[in-house]
Amino acid sequence: MKAKPVVPRELANRDVEEALAYYLSEGGEQAGLGFIDALEQAYAHVGRHPATGSPRYAHELDLPGLRTWPLKRYPYLVFYVEHDDHIDVWRVLHGQRDIPAWLQGDE
Repeated sequence: MKAKPVVPRELANRDVEEALAYYLSEGGEQAGLGFIDALEQAYAHVGRHPATGSPRYAHELDLPGLRTWPLKRYPYLVFYVEHDDHIDVWRVLHGQRDIPAWLQGDE
């Protein structure tokens, strides 16, 4: 099966920039590179296997098709919706945040 392109929205890119800045300031270059590596692995996974993400927040927020996939070794979740020709990444949020409030400020 061919992987679908993963297309992060502007808000998702901003989330990533904020997280990366945090890891670079707190843990240095290794932590920042580790975060980017984990993010790239997560994007690659959802591009190949979009249906494996958790639909938990789709039910909570009444957003059909919304799924999440966790980053390895980092407490972040990738929020995305699968389309016929690509994966639409809405947000990349820390798992301990009030996720419904953060997502609803989006659309």
